[in-house]
Amino acid sequence: MHQKSKANAAVRRAAGKLVRLTRLRPKLAMVLGSGFHEVLREFEAETRVPYCDLPGFPAVGVEGHSGELLAGHLAGTPVLILSGRAHYYEGHSLAEITFPLRVLAAFGITDLLLTNAAGGIRRSFKSGDFMVLSDHINLMGNNPLRGPVEGALPRFVDLTRAYDRRLSALLVKAGKAARLKLHTGIYLAVSGPSYETPAEIRAFAVLGADAVGMSTVPETIVARQCGLRVAGLSCITNLAAGCGPGLLHHSEVIDTVQKMKEPAARLLHNFARLYDETR
Repeated sequence: MHQKSKANAAVRRAAGKLVRLTRLRPKLAMVLGSGFHEVLREFEAETRVPYCDLPGFPAVGVEGHSGELLAGHLAGTPVLILSGRAHYYEGHSLAEITFPLRVLAAFGITDLLLTNAAGGIRRSFKSGDFMVLSDHINLMGNNPLRGPVEGALPRFVDLTRAYDRRLSALLVKAGKAARLKLHTGIYLAVSGPSYETPAEIRAFAVLGADAVGMSTVPETIVARQCGLRVAGLSCITNLAAGCGPGLLHHSEVIDTVQKMKEPAARLLHNFARLYDETR
Protein backbone atom coordinates (compact mmCIF):
# COMPACT_ATOMS: atom_id res chain seq x y z
CA MET A 1 0.00 0.00 0.00
CA HIS A 2 1.26 3.50 -0.86
CA GLN A 3 2.65 5.42 2.14
CA LYS A 4 -0.01 8.14 1.75
CA SER A 5 -2.75 5.51 1.56
CA LYS A 6 -1.44 3.94 4.76
CA ALA A 7 -1.54 7.33 6.48
CA ASN A 8 -5.11 7.95 5.35
CA ALA A 9 -6.13 4.51 6.58
CA ALA A 10 -4.53 5.29 9.95
CA VAL A 11 -6.50 8.55 10.12
CA ARG A 12 -9.73 6.64 9.53
CA ARG A 13 -8.83 4.03 12.15
CA ALA A 14 -7.97 6.63 14.79
CA ALA A 15 -11.08 8.70 14.07
CA GLY A 16 -13.23 5.57 14.12
CA LYS A 17 -11.79 4.53 17.47
CA LEU A 18 -12.47 7.99 18.86
CA VAL A 19 -16.08 7.82 17.69
CA ARG A 20 -16.46 4.56 19.59
CA LEU A 21 -14.80 5.91 22.73
CA THR A 22 -16.94 9.02 23.24
CA ARG A 23 -20.58 9.85 22.75
CA LEU A 24 -19.73 13.55 22.41
CA ARG A 25 -19.52 15.15 18.98
CA PRO A 26 -17.95 18.57 19.66
CA LYS A 27 -17.18 21.01 16.88
CA LEU A 28 -14.43 22.81 18.82
CA ALA A 29 -10.99 21.40 19.59
CA MET A 30 -8.02 22.88 21.44
CA VAL A 31 -4.36 21.95 21.30
CA LEU A 32 -2.71 22.80 24.62
CA GLY A 33 0.87 23.98 24.38
CA SER A 34 3.20 24.93 27.21
CA GLY A 35 1.48 27.13 29.78
CA PHE A 36 -2.09 26.22 28.93
CA HIS A 37 -2.63 22.90 30.71
CA GLU A 38 -4.05 24.46 33.87
CA VAL A 39 -7.40 24.71 32.06
CA LEU A 40 -7.77 20.95 32.51
CA ARG A 41 -8.56 21.58 36.18
CA GLU A 42 -11.87 23.09 35.03
CA PHE A 43 -12.44 20.63 32.22
CA GLU A 44 -15.17 18.06 32.82
CA ALA A 45 -13.67 15.09 31.03
CA GLU A 46 -15.92 12.24 29.96
CA THR A 47 -13.25 10.41 27.98
CA ARG A 48 -9.45 10.35 28.35
CA VAL A 49 -7.29 8.51 25.84
CA PRO A 50 -3.46 8.40 25.92
CA TYR A 51 -1.97 9.13 22.51
CA CYS A 52 -0.31 5.72 22.58
CA ASP A 53 -3.79 4.15 22.39
CA LEU A 54 -4.70 6.03 19.21
CA PRO A 55 -3.30 4.62 15.94
CA GLY A 56 -0.78 6.95 14.32
CA PHE A 57 -0.47 9.48 17.14
CA PRO A 58 3.20 10.36 17.76
CA ALA A 59 4.79 10.09 21.18
CA VAL A 60 5.21 13.32 23.14
CA GLY A 61 8.53 13.87 24.87
CA VAL A 62 8.49 17.48 26.12
CA GLU A 63 8.04 18.40 29.79
CA GLY A 64 4.50 19.58 30.52
CA HIS A 65 2.98 17.86 27.48
CA SER A 66 1.04 14.89 28.82
CA GLY A 67 0.17 13.31 25.48
CA GLU A 68 -3.51 12.69 26.07
CA LEU A 69 -6.75 13.31 24.19
CA LEU A 70 -9.75 14.35 26.26
CA ALA A 71 -13.41 14.76 25.34
CA GLY A 72 -15.75 16.63 27.66
CA HIS A 73 -17.07 20.06 28.57
CA LEU A 74 -15.36 23.37 29.28
CA ALA A 75 -17.62 26.15 30.56
CA GLY A 76 -20.53 23.94 29.47
CA THR A 77 -19.24 23.74 25.88
CA PRO A 78 -18.43 20.35 24.30
CA VAL A 79 -14.70 20.40 23.50
CA LEU A 80 -12.06 17.95 22.33
CA ILE A 81 -8.63 18.67 23.82
CA LEU A 82 -5.22 17.52 22.71
CA SER A 83 -3.12 17.85 25.85
CA GLY A 84 0.35 18.33 24.43
CA ARG A 85 1.92 17.98 21.01
CA ALA A 86 4.88 16.32 19.37
CA HIS A 87 7.50 18.65 17.92
CA TYR A 88 9.57 18.61 14.74
CA TYR A 89 12.78 19.03 16.76
CA GLU A 90 12.09 15.74 18.57
CA GLY A 91 12.81 13.94 15.30
CA HIS A 92 9.26 13.44 14.06
CA SER A 93 8.35 14.29 10.48
CA LEU A 94 5.88 17.10 9.83
CA ALA A 95 3.43 14.48 8.58
CA GLU A 96 3.67 12.71 11.93
CA ILE A 97 3.24 15.79 14.11
CA THR A 98 0.23 16.98 12.11
CA PHE A 99 -1.43 13.56 11.99
CA PRO A 100 -3.69 14.34 15.01
CA LEU A 101 -5.11 17.35 13.16
CA ARG A 102 -6.24 15.11 10.31
CA VAL A 103 -7.91 12.84 12.86
CA LEU A 104 -9.76 15.83 14.38
CA ALA A 105 -11.08 16.78 10.95
CA ALA A 106 -12.17 13.20 10.20
CA PHE A 107 -13.89 13.06 13.59
CA GLY A 108 -15.99 16.13 12.72
CA ILE A 109 -14.19 19.06 14.33
CA THR A 110 -14.77 22.33 12.46
CA ASP A 111 -13.06 24.93 14.71
CA LEU A 112 -9.59 24.71 16.22
CA LEU A 113 -7.66 26.72 18.80
CA LEU A 114 -3.89 26.21 18.76
CA THR A 115 -1.88 27.45 21.75
CA ASN A 116 1.86 27.71 22.30
CA ALA A 117 4.68 29.32 24.25
CA ALA A 118 6.72 31.82 22.25
CA GLY A 119 9.62 34.22 22.50
CA GLY A 120 8.80 37.90 22.16
CA ILE A 121 10.40 39.84 19.32
CA ARG A 122 8.28 42.99 19.46
CA ARG A 123 10.08 45.40 21.78
CA SER A 124 6.93 46.28 23.72
CA PHE A 125 6.30 42.65 24.72
CA LYS A 126 6.88 41.49 28.28
CA SER A 127 7.08 37.97 29.67
CA GLY A 128 3.55 36.83 30.47
CA ASP A 129 1.85 38.72 27.64
CA PHE A 130 -0.58 36.93 25.34
CA MET A 131 -0.69 37.30 21.55
CA VAL A 132 -3.49 36.33 19.17
CA LEU A 133 -1.99 35.17 15.89
CA SER A 134 -3.00 37.31 12.93
CA ASP A 135 -0.63 35.57 10.50
CA HIS A 136 2.50 33.45 10.44
CA ILE A 137 5.85 33.00 8.72
CA ASN A 138 7.08 29.47 8.09
CA LEU A 139 10.87 29.21 8.45
CA MET A 140 10.92 25.58 9.54
CA GLY A 141 12.48 24.59 6.24
CA ASN A 142 9.68 22.18 5.37
CA ASN A 143 5.96 22.01 4.67
CA PRO A 144 3.58 19.30 5.95
CA LEU A 145 1.77 19.19 2.59
CA ARG A 146 4.89 18.10 0.71
CA GLY A 147 4.37 14.82 -1.12
CA PRO A 148 1.47 13.03 -2.82
CA VAL A 149 -2.09 14.19 -2.29
CA GLU A 150 -4.84 11.62 -2.03
CA GLY A 151 -8.57 12.21 -2.23
CA ALA A 152 -10.30 15.54 -2.63
CA LEU A 153 -7.98 17.62 -0.43
CA PRO A 154 -6.28 20.55 -2.19
CA ARG A 155 -2.53 20.55 -2.78
CA PHE A 156 -2.23 24.33 -3.10
CA VAL A 157 -3.87 25.58 0.08
CA ASP A 158 -4.80 29.25 0.32
CA LEU A 159 -3.40 30.76 3.52
CA THR A 160 -4.49 34.35 2.88
CA ARG A 161 -6.64 34.10 5.98
CA ALA A 162 -4.95 31.28 7.84
CA TYR A 163 -6.36 32.51 11.16
CA ASP A 164 -10.12 32.95 11.34
CA ARG A 165 -11.27 36.47 12.12
CA ARG A 166 -14.35 35.43 14.09
CA LEU A 167 -12.47 32.99 16.32
CA SER A 168 -9.66 35.51 16.82
CA ALA A 169 -12.19 38.18 17.82
CA LEU A 170 -13.65 35.74 20.35
CA LEU A 171 -10.17 35.30 21.83
CA VAL A 172 -9.78 39.05 22.25
CA LYS A 173 -13.21 39.26 23.87
CA ALA A 174 -12.34 36.34 26.14
CA GLY A 175 -9.18 38.15 27.18
CA LYS A 176 -11.10 41.27 28.13
CA ALA A 177 -13.51 39.17 30.19
CA ALA A 178 -10.47 37.73 32.00
CA ARG A 179 -9.05 41.26 32.47
CA LEU A 180 -6.11 40.43 30.24
CA LYS A 181 -4.77 42.54 27.42
CA LEU A 182 -4.24 40.47 24.31
CA HIS A 183 -1.85 41.69 21.64
CA THR A 184 -2.25 40.72 17.99
CA GLY A 185 0.76 39.79 15.93
CA ILE A 186 2.68 37.57 13.54
CA TYR A 187 4.18 34.28 14.72
CA LEU A 188 7.33 32.95 13.07
CA ALA A 189 8.08 29.23 13.29
CA VAL A 190 11.57 27.71 13.26
CA SER A 191 12.59 24.08 13.59
CA GLY A 192 14.54 24.37 16.88
CA PRO A 193 15.52 23.07 19.33
CA SER A 194 18.33 25.63 19.73
CA TYR A 195 17.23 29.15 20.50
CA GLU A 196 17.78 31.76 17.82
CA THR A 197 20.81 34.06 17.62
CA PRO A 198 20.38 37.82 18.13
CA ALA A 199 21.20 38.29 14.43
CA GLU A 200 18.41 35.89 13.45
CA ILE A 201 15.96 37.70 15.72
CA ARG A 202 16.89 41.05 14.14
CA ALA A 203 16.30 39.47 10.71
CA PHE A 204 12.94 38.06 11.84
CA ALA A 205 11.90 41.51 13.07
CA VAL A 206 12.71 42.96 9.64
CA LEU A 207 10.48 40.26 8.12
CA GLY A 208 7.63 41.46 10.34
CA ALA A 209 7.59 38.78 13.04
CA ASP A 210 6.35 39.69 16.52
CA ALA A 211 7.04 36.34 18.22
CA VAL A 212 8.99 33.18 17.48
CA GLY A 213 8.33 29.55 18.35
CA MET A 214 8.82 25.94 17.28
CA SER A 215 5.29 24.68 16.61
CA THR A 216 1.77 25.63 15.47
CA VAL A 217 2.46 26.60 11.85
CA PRO A 218 2.48 23.02 10.45
CA GLU A 219 -0.74 22.34 12.37
CA THR A 220 -2.35 25.45 10.94
CA ILE A 221 -1.40 24.50 7.38
CA VAL A 222 -2.85 20.98 7.68
CA ALA A 223 -5.95 22.21 9.49
CA ARG A 224 -6.63 24.69 6.70
CA GLN A 225 -6.13 21.98 4.09
CA CYS A 226 -8.78 19.97 5.92
CA GLY A 227 -11.15 22.95 5.96
CA LEU A 228 -10.93 23.75 9.68
CA ARG A 229 -11.26 27.30 10.96
CA VAL A 230 -8.19 28.11 13.06
CA ALA A 231 -7.28 30.54 15.83
CA GLY A 232 -3.84 30.78 17.40
CA LEU A 233 -2.75 32.03 20.82
CA SER A 234 0.79 32.50 22.15
CA CYS A 235 1.94 33.04 25.70
CA ILE A 236 5.09 35.17 25.55
CA THR A 237 7.26 33.30 28.03
CA ASN A 238 10.53 35.14 27.39
CA LEU A 239 12.09 37.86 25.28
CA ALA A 240 13.90 36.49 22.24
CA ALA A 241 17.70 36.55 21.95
CA GLY A 242 19.10 40.08 22.02
CA CYS A 243 15.76 41.59 23.09
CA GLY A 244 16.51 41.28 26.79
CA PRO A 245 19.52 41.98 29.00
CA GLY A 246 20.73 38.42 29.55
CA LEU A 247 21.13 34.96 28.10
CA LEU A 248 18.25 32.59 27.36
CA HIS A 249 17.46 29.78 29.76
CA HIS A 250 14.66 27.23 29.46
CA SER A 251 14.08 27.73 33.19
CA GLU A 252 12.80 31.23 32.40
CA VAL A 253 10.19 29.72 30.11
CA ILE A 254 9.13 27.26 32.83
CA ASP A 255 8.92 30.05 35.44
CA THR A 256 6.67 32.18 33.22
CA VAL A 257 4.51 29.17 32.38
CA GLN A 258 3.95 28.61 36.10
CA LYS A 259 3.09 32.27 36.72
CA MET A 260 0.68 32.54 33.79
CA LYS A 261 -1.08 29.19 33.97
CA GLU A 262 -4.11 30.51 35.86
CA PRO A 263 -4.67 33.56 33.58
CA ALA A 264 -4.26 31.24 30.58
CA ALA A 265 -6.89 28.90 32.03
CA ARG A 266 -9.35 31.79 32.56
CA LEU A 267 -8.78 32.89 28.99
CA LEU A 268 -9.53 29.48 27.50
CA HIS A 269 -12.53 29.03 29.81
CA ASN A 270 -13.99 32.34 28.58
CA PHE A 271 -13.24 31.46 24.98
CA ALA A 272 -15.14 28.17 25.25
CA ARG A 273 -18.10 29.94 26.87
CA LEU A 274 -18.22 32.66 24.22
CA TYR A 275 -17.83 30.11 21.44
CA ASP A 276 -20.96 28.29 22.62
CA GLU A 277 -22.93 31.53 23.12
CA THR A 278 -22.17 32.86 19.62
CA ARG A 279 -22.70 29.71 17.55
